[in-house]
Amino acid sequence: MTSDRIKQTAQKIALLRDHFIHHDRFEPLENRFSLLIEKRLADCEAGRTSEAHGLALSGPSGTGKTSAMDQLMMRGRQRLDHFGHQSFSNFSIRVPSPATLKFVGQTLLRALGYQISSERQAWYIWDLVRHHLKERKVLFVHLDEAQDLASRGTRHELNSVASMLKTLMTDPEWPVGIILSGTPELEDILNHDPQLARRMDTVHFESLSPVAHGNDVLDLIENYCSKAKLEPGPDILELAHGERLIHGAANQFGLVIELTLAAIEQAYLADVSRLTRSHFSQAYHLRTSCTDMFNPFVIPDFYRIDARQVFGREKR
Repeated sequence: MTSDRIKQTAQKIALLRDHFIHHDRFEPLENRFSLLIEKRLADCEAGRTSEAHGLALSGPSGTGKTSAMDQLMMRGRQRLDHFGHQSFSNFSIRVPSPATLKFVGQTLLRALGYQISSERQAWYIWDLVRHHLKERKVLFVHLDEAQDLASRGTRHELNSVASMLKTLMTDPEWPVGIILSGTPELEDILNHDPQLARRMDTVHFESLSPVAHGNDVLDLIENYCSKAKLEPGPDILELAHGERLIHGAANQFGLVIELTLAAIEQAYLADVSRLTRSHFSQAYHLRTSCTDMFNPFVIPDFYRIDARQVFGREKR
C-alpha cells in the first residue's frame, strides 16, 4: 500500500463525508422548516411582530439528528439567498457545558460576533442577545444538544429554560424562532411547559429496525457506491446484508453511514472496483478489534452479537 494511495483514499472519503444522503425522515423536517421561514418572512415584509414558532427534533444518539440539522440549516441559508433575502440570517450553536443560561447566552453572543465579559449577569447578557438578534435580523436560532439545557432536571431550571425560550419567541420588537435538537430528554423541557410546547412543531427520529429499514439501508449503500464510483457486489445487495449492517451499527443511522464509509475506504485501499461484504467485515474489525466469532458480517447468527461492545473475543 503506497503513501499516494493512502492520501487519495483519505481525500475521497473526505468528499464522501460531505455527501448528504436524503432519507424519508428528512423531508417532513425540511418541509416544516421551510414553512416556518416563509411565515417569518411574510411577517417581516408586512411589518408584523407576530410571535415566532419553532421546531424540535428528538431522537436517541446516533439516529442522524446532527447531520440532518446541519443540512437543514444550510438549506435554510441557501433558501434565503436564493430568494433575495440575504439581509436575514439563521444561527446555530451547540449548547455548551456547563449549560447554564448565562453560559449559553455568552456562547450565542460570540456566534453573533460579540464578546462580553463573564462578569456580566445573566439578565444583562440575554438583553444583549435579543438586541443583536434584532440587529443581525436573525430569523431562527438552532440549539443542538438542547437536552443539556435542563441537565440537572430541577423544576427551577426547567422554568428558567422554558421562560428564556418563550421570551425570544415572543419578543415584541424582534421575535426569533427556536430550533431545538437533542436526545429524548429534550422532550421533558417541552412537556414541562405547555405554552412552550404549543409554539413548537415536533419531529422524532427513531432508531433503525432491521426488519423495517433493511431495504432503506440497501438503497443507502447503492447511493454511496454510485457516489464512490464502486460497483456494489451482489452479496451487499441482499436484504440480509442490510439487516447485518443495521445490527452491526447498533441500530444507529449515523453508525450505518460510518461503517459504509469505512467499508468503501477498505475497497479504495485495496484498489478494487467492487464493494463486497468482506470490506464491511474488515471495517467492523477495525472499529471493534473483534475476532470473526464476534463479527456480524461473518457469522450466520449475527443477532447474538452485542454490537455496542468492542474487543469481542472468546473468554479464556
